[in-house]
Amino acid sequence: MSKEKKSGKKAGHAVFNVFTCIVAVVAIAVMIFTIVSVTTFDRADRDLFGYKGFIVLSDSMSKTDFDAGDLVLVKEVDPATLQEGDIIAYQSTNIHNFGDVVTHKIREVTTDENGNPGFVTYGTTTDTNDENIVTYEYVIGKYVKSIPNVGNFFHFLKTVPGYFVCIFIPFMLLIIPQAVNTVKLFRRYRDEQMGAIKEERKKLAAEKEESEKMKEELAMLKAQLAEQQKTPEPKPEPVPEPLPIPELKVKVTEEQIQALMAKHNLTREQVIAAIVKKYGVNS
Repeated sequence: MSKEKKSGKKAGHAVFNVFTCIVAVVAIAVMIFTIVSVTTFDRADRDLFGYKGFIVLSDSMSKTDFDAGDLVLVKEVDPATLQEGDIIAYQSTNIHNFGDVVTHKIREVTTDENGNPGFVTYGTTTDTNDENIVTYEYVIGKYVKSIPNVGNFFHFLKTVPGYFVCIFIPFMLLIIPQAVNTVKLFRRYRDEQMGAIKEERKKLAAEKEESEKMKEELAMLKAQLAEQQKTPEPKPEPVPEPLPIPELKVKVTEEQIQALMAKHNLTREQVIAAIVKKYGVNS
């Protein structure tokens, strides 16, 4: 492989890794946002780090502060410390939106018909007072700030397209490459294992062949030994007893006869015959 191809392959891997990291960060961020939003948004009984979050449903405050689809953050305070001009979130007692959370501005500090302290609230867009006085028990908290379009994004997440675009597809982009890599690793491992098995089989076949050869050689040796055992050993030829020394006229010892045999390269009989011829025997 050329250097250009190697460098191109490395660059491709680097781009893919960066893309995977970005997708992972986005997917994790969306997941965290989804968990936080589902458990805390529009929940008067839940807060995050001391703040409650509510999604704005209308443009009643869009003229001055925030729009529909924004997320407003509210902090719990003592209602007695609130004053004219503050923006509060409260639970509505009006007939047309009873129980909804409304975030409006205080126009006036007052009391209701029973003498309970409360507030006259209004939306800055219409500049119309709300129907009922908001008493302390219905005040959720004081408006701190708003985050634009977070509510719109949250509502989009709860739709089927939003789920696919923001959750399903990013996680698929993470899972599919990992699945492909897993399959590749499995195939590589399988090929390595098959190669090792083939090598082991070749080794066993070679050892088996060598063992067969040894068996054949042992069988041949065994047959040769059996053949040798069947062939009778030749009987040794009887060694003739040495010729006795006759009664010579001169005394001759066995040592002298042996010395003459060695000196003249003669047999024992030849030496004795020569001695008899020369000296004669006793009659």
